[in-house]
Amino acid sequence: MGFSEPFENFANWFAEADKKEPELANAVAIATVGSDGAPSQRMVLLKDWSEDGFVFYTNLTSRKASEMAENPQIAMLFHWKSIDRQIRIEGEAIAVSYAEADEYFASRHRDSQIGAWASDQSSVMEGRFSLEKAVAKYAAKFHVGTVPRPPHWSGFRVKPKRFEFWRGKAFRLHERKIFTLNDEGDNWVQTFLYP
Repeated sequence: MGFSEPFENFANWFAEADKKEPELANAVAIATVGSDGAPSQRMVLLKDWSEDGFVFYTNLTSRKASEMAENPQIAMLFHWKSIDRQIRIEGEAIAVSYAEADEYFASRHRDSQIGAWASDQSSVMEGRFSLEKAVAKYAAKFHVGTVPRPPHWSGFRVKPKRFEFWRGKAFRLHERKIFTLNDEGDNWVQTFLYP
């Protein structure tokens, strides 16, 4: 069974970007909104995707995780300058299962696992030494054996409701193709926008 059209488009563009930008083709900007209504944006790395959604991982005490807990609506932006394309995705962020988070965490480099324990992400840091001290503490604690996933670290799956595929064209006459999920949630409606 093949992908529905927006996911097939994503697969094709992502594969092309991966050839041109092999180190960071999976970098994506995500925008969340806090309780004050102000938007906040940052880069994360896409770690998995399917028609169920687009997955990234984070510290659950981070600003982005706090904002998603208050308002799960999220916007994502992939921009690939090397192929003059971008994809905007809007949807809802839903926590991944514990099993999925455990499986991905186990696949990470051991130093990244230790870092997840040591970092109090988005909190004020007294100085670099406090982070290095925390890294040393957890490196000693988990000196041998498996490093378990911290309870404050997990992932989110963005379930898309809208895609915009933007392709750069000469004279700024760009192509903009939109896919919007219908009210029943079972079909994608395609439209085009002026550049």
